[in-house]
Amino acid sequence: MPAPWTSDPVLLNYKFCNAYRASDRVSQFLIRRVIYVDQNLSPESLLLRIVLFRLFSRIDTWVGLEAATGGVSVGNFDFERYDAILARLRSQGPIYTSAFILSASPSFGHTVKHRNHLALVQRMLSTGLSRKVAKAASLRSVYESLLDYPLIGPFMAYQIAVDINYSELTDFSENDFTVAGPGALRGIAKVFDDLSGLSPSQVIMYMVACQEDAFLRHGLSFRDLFGRSLHAIDCQNLFCEVDKYSRQAFPELRSNRVKIKARFRQSAAPLHLFYPPKWQINQRVPLQTDVMRIGGCANVSPVLSQGAGVDAAGLDRKRL
Repeated sequence: MPAPWTSDPVLLNYKFCNAYRASDRVSQFLIRRVIYVDQNLSPESLLLRIVLFRLFSRIDTWVGLEAATGGVSVGNFDFERYDAILARLRSQGPIYTSAFILSASPSFGHTVKHRNHLALVQRMLSTGLSRKVAKAASLRSVYESLLDYPLIGPFMAYQIAVDINYSELTDFSENDFTVAGPGALRGIAKVFDDLSGLSPSQVIMYMVACQEDAFLRHGLSFRDLFGRSLHAIDCQNLFCEVDKYSRQAFPELRSNRVKIKARFRQSAAPLHLFYPPKWQINQRVPLQTDVMRIGGCANVSPVLSQGAGVDAAGLDRKRL
């Protein structure tokens, strides 16, 4: 549909994530082009592809790696070869996204950031991460296995665990476990005066549990993901987006971030939505002409415009 899609100047000019993490362009690329691109991938190769993609989270970097290697897999993974490819790509432009702040410490003794991350992947392969994932009894177990490795902090471990769970390697509920990232912590602090003794993760889980009641209470007609409600990873992200939105709309709600980094630029590339088949929602995805009208950030503004009040859990909400 032609622009503009909203009259909200903040949503119109700045880049926001979709209400559903799996609907973002990068996650869509991960699901369709990294995970479900080949049914014959071994578990080890599939895990390698997921981790390596998320460490860079940049589509152009992945496309360059795939083209140069003939398809990223355990069979062709070689530190020096991949290093040379990434060095060439790095000479042409950024190879990392700005969406995640990755540790750049020389944990593996290299002065170049991507060499340390290649060494990390090499360590994961040699220590049998795929076997640990296969034996995991929960999403938290996958998270904890990832957290054991250098350069992987709590937030990145959680993000990679969710990515792995998009695949057929695991099949856990996204509501089993969550980790509040830095942006979500800032968002929660802007929304609530008092957490009533709850941890940030518990606040996120409370949001998951009470979403339908909240939509009714605020008179919001929320369009879910073809029958799939918001899950913990989505609500975690939404608090981050509330923080971003508030930087422009409500600058009096201060945090250690004062500006939104990325301006919105429409992509000319069509986005044909595809989700993990185990979710059983792909058959409900509408034709391409309807894709731009599905849920997403247009639902953020009405939530932010609500007045102060106290909900059923006694959580005081600031007037935003």
